[in-house]
Amino acid sequence: MTMELSAHGDHRRSQLLRGVLDLCLLSLIAERPRYGYEFVEALTESGLELVSEGSIYPLLARMERAGVIDSYRAPSPTGGAPRKYYRLTDAGRAELSGGRATWRSFAAAVDRTMNTGPTGENTA
Repeated sequence: MTMELSAHGDHRRSQLLRGVLDLCLLSLIAERPRYGYEFVEALTESGLELVSEGSIYPLLARMERAGVIDSYRAPSPTGGAPRKYYRLTDAGRAELSGGRATWRSFAAAVDRTMNTGPTGENTA
């Protein structure tokens, strides 16, 4: 793959992720409260290595203002400065539930579209 095609693929992945990053963060918080860098680690482990801390913190702040998450400070286990952890609110749980349903429906429609026609191999 040429560098140009690879860069285009990374841009497309980045654009797709931008549309669902809030749902990814809500899903990670639903597992357990997390602090900033833990999001980057978890997303990277899931294959979403395109996300940096710099893009996560503004989104977390918007989500907190929207009332879908709240935060609290807790001591760092390594003895450093206290860490800011994020947890879901009731509104966040509802947002995640609705977002997951929307994503499943959307992803299924895209999958159907991408796997039909003369260049797609219909796997259904």
